[in-house]
Amino acid sequence: MFALRRWWDRYATRAGVATLVIALAWAMRQSQGAVIYEIYQVLTSPLQPGLTQAERLENAYILELQQRVIELENQNQSLRDNISYAESQGKVTIAAVIGRSADSWWQEITVNKGSLAGVTEGDTATGPGGLVGRVVSVSPNTSQILLVTDPTSQMGVKVSRSRALGIVRGNVDGRVVMQFFETTPDVKPGDVIVTSSYSRLFPQGVPVGRIESMDLKKSPAPEAVIQLSSPLNILEWVTLHPFEAKTDVNAPPAEIIDDASTP
Repeated sequence: MFALRRWWDRYATRAGVATLVIALAWAMRQSQGAVIYEIYQVLTSPLQPGLTQAERLENAYILELQQRVIELENQNQSLRDNISYAESQGKVTIAAVIGRSADSWWQEITVNKGSLAGVTEGDTATGPGGLVGRVVSVSPNTSQILLVTDPTSQMGVKVSRSRALGIVRGNVDGRVVMQFFETTPDVKPGDVIVTSSYSRLFPQGVPVGRIESMDLKKSPAPEAVIQLSSPLNILEWVTLHPFEAKTDVNAPPAEIIDDASTP
């Protein structure tokens, strides 16, 4: 007993330190270093006081302002792109999308330019990438645009590569369907679709989209699903182009049925 007490008096400090080191090592292994971090936070917290409520509110306000600046920069860039495009197109009108119903998201939009800005019914609406639709109603300060995805909308189009003709009809899922006049059209996925010279309601050569998929055995006529080139789901600005609907074109009747009133 005397020898054990003597050993303890001599080595107690070393044994305690060794035990503490082993315990810390085990704790670090089990907590992946979290214990050391917590101890550090406790020891240094008096030296690093937290933010006051006023400082937190100020930081939140600064963050909000930064986000607003980013959004304004994005909007300004979009507007500059539209203005640059408009200047290259001649007499056109730039309008912002100000209205869109959730239950008719793919059917119609309202823009902030009307008859006072020179907009008239029948004007063509385009956006980044291509065709958006046409103006169907005008007030002094606003206009209603029927989108190409509206099920009542249809137009004469052609395949840019092969010149194959057809009609595009709207679909509520944000895509449109092209019905070909030929029974065996020369088409393939990725082909570009543009409005044709036989269209009564739209000028020719306006980009519409690309062929996404095809069903050449579809009855009574082959069909293709078209992915629109203009992102209608996130549309913020449109360009309105003056256009007078054609009353007579030199084409077979079947190739000019792009009037929305036509069944």
